[in-house]
Amino acid sequence: MTFLGQALANGVLATAAYVVLALSFALILQPTRFFNFAHAVVFAAGAYGAYLVKERFGWGLGAGIVGGVAAATVVGCLTDLGVYRPLRRRGASPLVMLLASLGIYVVLQNLISLAFGDDTKSIRSGEVREGLNILGARLTPIQLITIGVAVAIVFAVWALLRYTRLGRALRAVAANPDLARVNGIDADRAILAAFAIGSALAGLAGILVALDVDMTPTMGMAAFMPAVVAVIVGGVGSVPGVALGALLIGLAQHLGVWKISSQWQDAIVFIVLLVFLLARPQGFLGKRIKRVEV
Repeated sequence: MTFLGQALANGVLATAAYVVLALSFALILQPTRFFNFAHAVVFAAGAYGAYLVKERFGWGLGAGIVGGVAAATVVGCLTDLGVYRPLRRRGASPLVMLLASLGIYVVLQNLISLAFGDDTKSIRSGEVREGLNILGARLTPIQLITIGVAVAIVFAVWALLRYTRLGRALRAVAANPDLARVNGIDADRAILAAFAIGSALAGLAGILVALDVDMTPTMGMAAFMPAVVAVIVGGVGSVPGVALGALLIGLAQHLGVWKISSQWQDAIVFIVLLVFLLARPQGFLGKRIKRVEV
C-alpha cells in the first residue's frame, strides 16, 4: 500500500460524502436562491435520528437508516414550513433568509447537544476490521457502499431534474418564480418538495459518514462547507458540475496531505474557492449570471 494510493482512495471517499451533501444543498439553493446554512444540522439530524432508532430503541441498523432519513426530512420540511415560507411571503431579502438559517442551525445544533450530549456517538455494528485491499489502498465495506451510493445518487438527481415533472417545475421556479406561477406552477409546493428530497439526501449522507467515522453534534458544518464550495466550483444548476467540484475538493484535500500537514485540509478548500471566484466564478459547468444573491 502506497501513501499516494491511500490518499487517492481517501479523496474519492471524501468526494462521495461531499457530492451527496452538495447535491442535496443545490436542490434547495436553486429554487430558493439563498444559502441555507441550516442544511448542515439536517445532515447531523440524519445521523442522530439513526442513532436514536438503532441504539436507544434497539430496532436495528436498517430501521435506524430509515428513521434517520425520515428525521432529516421532517426537520428540513419544518424549517421551510415554519420559517422560510412565511419569510418568503413577506418578501424577505436573501440576507434575512441567510440570517434565519444561521439562527436555525445554532438552535437545532444546541438541541441535539442537549438531547444526546457533546461526546462522540457511534452507530457502527461489529468489530472494526482492516479494509479491503483495492489497487494498493485500503477501503472498508461501508466506505465502498458510500462510494456506490454517491454514484447512484448523482445519476438519480440528474434524471430527476431532467426528466420528471418535479424537476421541470424546480428549474422553472429557479429561472423565474413569477413566470412559473403564471404558468400554473405552485412555487411553494415545488420548494417544499426540494426541501424534502434535499433533506432526505443530506440525512442519508450524515448516516453514511457516521457509519464510517462516528458522529458529534458539530459534524454537519465540517462536511457542509466543502460541499458548498463544491457547488460553487462545479456550477450551480449543473449536476455533473457539482460532481466534478466535489471530486476536485476531495482530491485536493487529501492529496494536499501528501505534501503538507493535514491541518491545511480546510484551508485548501477555500484556496480552491478563491481561485475559482477570481478566474471562473460560474464554476466548471455553470452559466454566467448577471446577479448573485447570498
